Amino acid sequence: MKKTILVSLIAASMSFGALAQTSTTSPMPAPKADADKNAPLPGANSFTEGQAKSRLEENGYSSVSALKKDDNGVWRGKATHSGKQVNVSVDYRGNITRN
Repeated sequence: MKKTILVSLIAASMSFGALAQTSTTSPMPAPKADADKNAPLPGANSFTEGQAKSRLEENGYSSVSALKKDDNGVWRGKATHSGKQVNVSVDYRGNITRN
């Protein structure tokens, strides 16, 4: 009887940690620091034009303009970064690249 109670207590205490865990999945793809080295990646891009623009602005780009989704599902346009106008792209993973 004591052995059964002891085993039950051990099993209960081991499963308690799993119950306390929460998900930290981000709704947005990883920031530029974690960008794929092969970006921009072709694929079915679910970002709207507004979301692609916001993604660029959140990463230090301003004056974002002329965003258009190409045949590979990559948003491409122009923006200003560090005072210079650059060509930019946002792929389906949210990777930002300068072209």
